[in-house]
Amino acid sequence: MRSTKAALAFAAFAAFALPMTAAAQTQPAPHAAPVQGTLLQINAEGRSEARPDLATINMGVTTEGQTAQAAQQENARRMAALNQALRRAGLAERDIQTSNVSVHPQQQWREGEPPLITGYQANNTVTARVRNVDNLGRVIDAAVAAGGNTVHGVSFSHQNPEAQLDIARRNAIAEARRRAELYASALGMQVSRIVAVSEGGGYAPPIVVQAERMAMSAPAADTPVSPGEVTTTVNVSVTFELR
Repeated sequence: MRSTKAALAFAAFAAFALPMTAAAQTQPAPHAAPVQGTLLQINAEGRSEARPDLATINMGVTTEGQTAQAAQQENARRMAALNQALRRAGLAERDIQTSNVSVHPQQQWREGEPPLITGYQANNTVTARVRNVDNLGRVIDAAVAAGGNTVHGVSFSHQNPEAQLDIARRNAIAEARRRAELYASALGMQVSRIVAVSEGGGYAPPIVVQAERMAMSAPAADTPVSPGEVTTTVNVSVTFELR
């Protein structure tokens, strides 16, 4: 008797639940409202201009010797001093990375004869990130005073580029909206809604400043540095419906 009652109860529950399940499965999926007006596609660019807060510099040591070993040993000694100077100037270990190590012969070319090796040159370069741009001149001077004699250039950028991209994105959307309103007014219409939005990608090129090989002795004053501003751009395509 108990099993019969349980079976009847289950059958009643199943009969009640199945229509609900079927109704849920056959419910039409929501879709975008059909376009009833005129479509207008706007391609707009947004910009963000801000002072950089990150400087990246390539610097190192070039030495010469009669043998490859002599050139490399002198280079290693002075490079160790340069790395210590960078750390004393406030750079963290993670912000100093070796970017080039090389030793090659110096040759004198002679007509009709094999080249004559006159010595060897050793090079060691590090890429250093300076997170306090105001200290960049001091960092360069400390490296030169420690024995660094090559600086290959400085680039400026942002530690958090996404924040600048977001500003550029907002400006791009605002520009697209402004132009859509202008077209709508000229056509005697109004902007009804936005149908689609796509982003073509952002671009924040680092500002690169070239530098010549420097002397081994540091100047009396900090090397002057002008970071200027970094421009970040974003392109968007927005489709409006006008009515």
